[in-house]
Amino acid sequence: MENIWDKYAKVLVDYSTDVQKGDLVQIRGTSIYTKDLVKALYKRVLQRGGHPILRTSFEDFSDIFLKYASDEQLDFVDDIIKLEYEKVNKFISIGGPMNTKNLAKADTTKLARRSKATQFLSKQLMQRSADGTASWVIADVPTHALAQEAKMSFDEYSQFLFKSCYLDTEDPVAKLRELDEKQTAWANYLNEVKQIRITGEKTDITFNVEGRKWISCSGKNNYPDGEVFTSPVEDGVNGEIYFDFPQIYRGNEAQGVHLFIENGKVVNAKADKGEDYLNTMLDMDEGSRGIGEIAIGTNAEIQEVTGNILFDEKIGGSIHMAVGASYPEAGGKNVSGLHWDLIKNMKNGGKIFADGNLIYENGKFLV
Repeated sequence: MENIWDKYAKVLVDYSTDVQKGDLVQIRGTSIYTKDLVKALYKRVLQRGGHPILRTSFEDFSDIFLKYASDEQLDFVDDIIKLEYEKVNKFISIGGPMNTKNLAKADTTKLARRSKATQFLSKQLMQRSADGTASWVIADVPTHALAQEAKMSFDEYSQFLFKSCYLDTEDPVAKLRELDEKQTAWANYLNEVKQIRITGEKTDITFNVEGRKWISCSGKNNYPDGEVFTSPVEDGVNGEIYFDFPQIYRGNEAQGVHLFIENGKVVNAKADKGEDYLNTMLDMDEGSRGIGEIAIGTNAEIQEVTGNILFDEKIGGSIHMAVGASYPEAGGKNVSGLHWDLIKNMKNGGKIFADGNLIYENGKFLV
């Protein structure tokens, strides 16, 4: 009889990454809590004729690395990792944090240096994903740490996670395809648009999206999913935008983030909490003050912030804007070690205009 992990694995292997016979498949698990899903993935990849490579750990050691690594070690990327990013066909990464705050006290200078040193790997994967030579997906399993972050019991969080992924339905892939059909219609409409304007609380900002591609996200790279996104023209973003939801990045939190943007660069960044951390991340590298993404969240099963960006950026009735790296498949050219998705609630009077026409209001599409 199929259990929940086998069902989960089928979505990630058969649908998200579409593993084929002969594919080299990296399966990454970040803690002991990912064991059941990693085991199901390993079995499913073999059943599909792929060659699984396991990259698992019983705990995340990032905090130890950042505390003790020298500058030379922070800058070092070993040849085996480089080879995997060149040769692996499918990447499946499973998160299962034991502690969501293990990097909260990390040296931000070291964090920025390490991100800068490894940014070429993510750039390479994004490029391979865009040209069709590789695919990737990230997903999570329920843990007590994630449940605590979301202010839920473990059972409540498990139910929330499985429901967000449609794993409580008989055919989650059918639900994902249904979502994709609806989102593709919106993406096709937006692909004909030259300028997007977003207004709301302390927000009036325009994005030049002419020539850029809007993409429907329905479980191919993130699971759960539910968003329509693009990467705006690099020098074509102007205005101010306020994010009322808490913004969490690598265990640190910023609240009341208010950004002022001129010609595609953040020129002033304020926050009621975590302003120093926000600006340290924005100063990570040459591209970190650029705007890498603008997106509209559509997952109706996710309605509140849980502190997990994989879920929070999909909140139905929200938008998010990323500072830092953009997506080549959407036409983006901004390169950075940073990609921080900042989420804004749109259900409190938020509006989106496309070439001057109101197309979205109070968290709902009008087209």
